[in-house]
Amino acid sequence: MITLVLRSIIIYCIVLVAVRLMGKRQIGDMQPFELVVTFIIADLACIPMSDVSIPIVFGIIPLLTLVVLHHILSLINRKSIIFRKILNGKPIIVIDKQGINYKALKKLNMTLNDLTEGLRASQCFNLQDVAYAIVETNGNISVLLKSSISPISCQDMKIKKDEISLNVILVNDGKLVKDNLINLNLTSEFIDKIIAKENTKSINDVLILTVNENGEIYYQEKNKEAKVLQEKVNL
Repeated sequence: MITLVLRSIIIYCIVLVAVRLMGKRQIGDMQPFELVVTFIIADLACIPMSDVSIPIVFGIIPLLTLVVLHHILSLINRKSIIFRKILNGKPIIVIDKQGINYKALKKLNMTLNDLTEGLRASQCFNLQDVAYAIVETNGNISVLLKSSISPISCQDMKIKKDEISLNVILVNDGKLVKDNLINLNLTSEFIDKIIAKENTKSINDVLILTVNENGEIYYQEKNKEAKVLQEKVNL
């Protein structure tokens, strides 16, 4: 029993490291060769984990081999456009100005149900609203809507608006995120002043505190409503 537990822990750690080295793509965003490697790794990990008659090294070596192979393929994939087309395929237009391209659907082994489901996933529920639809190499469907029903933008209305900025978390569930403070050249005293001004008992009572590139502070105490503070930070 102890042997099984130890083997399971070792294999788990190796698979975890292997998956981390392969990157952070979600299953739906993986290219075909990445998906194949992921499935094989999962299958290989189960065998030495459950069968003690197989030396654990016979499970570790194939796992490490696949990780190395994945990195080699990824490197070639980045360097060679021709190899990329062979390995991943290429995007295919399934809807254009002529309508649905039935030949393209047959080539992709897709049905009309697959197509309409993919369009709905892209928040498009009417075929007549689609100018172009493209099946990407990872299977996702990208949609370009007709200009007549595209949302009106601030540029269309000639309205000036602040650029969208990224929120940086400074307090996360009562814990100070020191690395982000350092990156923004802020100190813990800055956080203490905000907490005191908001009449919060301690930092442990703060659910989240963020600052964006415009200096706006988003603040929420635990079990209370969130708010954007009036004061701004000079970054």
